[in-house]
Formats: sequence, structure tokens, C-alpha cells
Amino acid sequence: MFSMVSASKNQYLCYMKFRSLILFLLISKFSFPCQCPPTLLSKAECNKYDIIFRGTILSVAMCDNKPGVAIFKVKDLYRGVLTEQFKVIFSCDEECSYEFREGEEWIIYSNYKQVDRAKMEWCSRSRRLIKNAKEDFYAVNNGSSYDEEAKFLQDSLGIHRLLKAAVNADEHRNKLPTMGQQILILICSLVCVILFYYLFNKYFK
Repeated sequence: MFSMVSASKNQYLCYMKFRSLILFLLISKFSFPCQCPPTLLSKAECNKYDIIFRGTILSVAMCDNKPGVAIFKVKDLYRGVLTEQFKVIFSCDEECSYEFREGEEWIIYSNYKQVDRAKMEWCSRSRRLIKNAKEDFYAVNNGSSYDEEAKFLQDSLGIHRLLKAAVNADEHRNKLPTMGQQILILICSLVCVILFYYLFNKYFK
């Protein structure tokens, strides 16, 4: 009788341990951000990227069966050739993907997708500014605070000048004259014809 009670108690304890483990795994899954492999902040790590900059998000177009697009206002350019406003495209269905929000400040590490845009890899060294240092999981994962990383980039790579924004292609297209301009052109053309006719009759007859 005693052995049966003991066996039941052991089974109950095993069940409780198993349930606690499952609950812990579920809570961990939903409570902690995705953990990318840690990387060491160094010049060698920076050399993996075509583009490194610090900037603020001006606008975001979220994914709709296509990559999302975030437009950044670049504050400090550490590597690459960029204008002050630069597009970063990103995926929304990756395990470590994050929802960009207007007004957020980021340090972006990326590579060119096209001349005027980059492709965001969520497990790059890119990081968001989190003002509360205790909540900055990037610092835990990468070993440096946001400010420390920005200072390292400035000291190691320097801050480069941004390109001027390209002139809108529409400005180079031929524009139709307004009605007033058309009348003025017609009058000038008529005056030129009359003047030519007068001079021709006067000097060549």
C-alpha cells in the first residue's frame, strides 16, 4: 500500500516538473526577443557591410505580400555613399524581424540592394536606440551600449559627407508652355515674319 502511494507521488512530482518546464519554455518564447548570434564590435566586423549609418525613421510602409520599406533621415554616415534620406527594405516574416516605427533612431549595418536602397538583415549588428539602459537587450547580446557603439564608429570610421539629393527627373522633361506663353510665342513669330518680309522687299528688289 505504501509503495503504491509513493509511486503515485513520484508520478505527480514528475508531472509537475514537466508542466513547469513547458510553462517556462512558453514564457521564454513570448517574453524575450529573438537572440541573434553575438558579434564583436570591431573594424573587421564593420568591413562586412557596405553601409553603416545612424539615423531616424521618417516613414514606414509595412509588408503587404512584398518587402517593407523604411525611409531614414541619416544623421551620421560612417560608411557608404548616401543622400540624407535613404530607403531600407526589410522582411516581415523572419523569426527575428522587428516592426519599424516612425521616430525611432537606429544604427544600421547593411549592404546595397540597389543604388538608392539597402536590404535589412535582422541578425546584422543593426540596433535600435533604447533609452532605458536596463532594457537594452542589444547591449547584452553585443557587449556595448548604443552610445559606445556610435562613438566607436565615429572614432574608427569617421563621419562622411552625405550626397546632395538627386534632382527630380521631372525637372528635366520638356514642359508644355502655358496659354499665355503660346500667345506670346505666336505674336513674336508673326512679328519676325513681317519684319523679314519688309527687309527682304526693301533690300532685295
